[in-house]
Amino acid sequence: MDFKIPEEVKEVVSSIEKFFEREIEPLKKTYHKQLNNGRYFYDENGLYSKQTMDAIRQVRLKSAEAGFFNMFADPELGGTGDEFGPVKMALIHEALYRKFGQDLLAQHIFPIGLFTDGLSPVLKGLKPEAKDEILPGVQSGETWLCFGLSEPDAGSDIWNLKTKAVKDGEHWVLNGTKQWISYAPYSHYAMIFAITDPELAQQRKGGITCFLVPFDEDTCVCDSAVSLLGELGGEVGIITLENARVHEKYIIGDLHQAYKTALDGINLGRLSVAANCVGTAQWALDKTIDYANERKTFGVSIGNHQAVQMMLADCALEIYAARNMVLHCAWKVENEKKSPLKELSMVKAHATEMTQSVLDRCMQIHGGMGLTNELGLEQVWRWAREQRIPDGTTEMQKRTIAKQLLKGDTSFS
Repeated sequence: MDFKIPEEVKEVVSSIEKFFEREIEPLKKTYHKQLNNGRYFYDENGLYSKQTMDAIRQVRLKSAEAGFFNMFADPELGGTGDEFGPVKMALIHEALYRKFGQDLLAQHIFPIGLFTDGLSPVLKGLKPEAKDEILPGVQSGETWLCFGLSEPDAGSDIWNLKTKAVKDGEHWVLNGTKQWISYAPYSHYAMIFAITDPELAQQRKGGITCFLVPFDEDTCVCDSAVSLLGELGGEVGIITLENARVHEKYIIGDLHQAYKTALDGINLGRLSVAANCVGTAQWALDKTIDYANERKTFGVSIGNHQAVQMMLADCALEIYAARNMVLHCAWKVENEKKSPLKELSMVKAHATEMTQSVLDRCMQIHGGMGLTNELGLEQVWRWAREQRIPDGTTEMQKRTIAKQLLKGDTSFS
């Protein structure tokens, strides 16, 4: 295992930094009002304002044109993921989040497609005719997708889904509610997971199917955004399905066997989230080290005070441990045939907890300035707090880890 940053990764990061300078910095000036005030970033309904959507759309389209938006996607879907395995992916995410930790426009729509809003590996299960229909729009950044798994009573426990699909000739009729769905208020299609065989689902042996469902403003709708952690709006929504008719050609993957499909969309997402967290923590520590060397109290810089030194050291200890966990897990994903379920849960749990811990110390070292958002720390702290819940809470990750250990998966190499 060699985790030195390869030259091609450095070149990609440099290219994306130039992309930010060339394409995003002018947008930040044009949309300064929206990016610096939540009252204008969102509209009165809590949705992205028209100006914010204009900025986000431009970033997506330009990123896709430049080749960044689809760079981690499977070649089968039109991406260039064969050039960047999991280790390089983790290194690139880490480097970019270390560089752009507080960038609001980058946070809300990074110029790289996500594992749910982009060429998700889940889409490999589409039938050829459905791929021909939807993939061009996703590849270009025009078409938005969301991952419709969670429900009011079924978050971590997929087998507790209440959304049902009933066969009617060549169609399936879907009814149910999805909640906590990222990008739902802005998406054109949802990847909806529904019970298609109640008996199999009750036995936890299958019976769940994934469907590609268009938002038609009638039978499949998202009419609101959920505001989180002090924001005036958000990107998370509730989807309502009322007799939504979906042709069988829009089934994703095998009938009744969507559990594996769900994991395909979640597992690599957990790895990328962990890498993002490692980069963000480094961004915060870099900023705090500079502050500790500049800010003076009692005639010396605060970096000379032992209490501050201990907090800085604790940050470094946690970041170093998390970074090596993430890269080792990425190496296992890249080199082992079987998905390292235990390690994926470990890195997701540890990296997200680590990042909020680091952000909290960094805010404390900054004192009153840390509570303002002039430096971006408060905003990024809220982002870090969110990461401990999506794609499986810390507690659910620990449950998975324990189950794997009890099954005999006790290797740490």
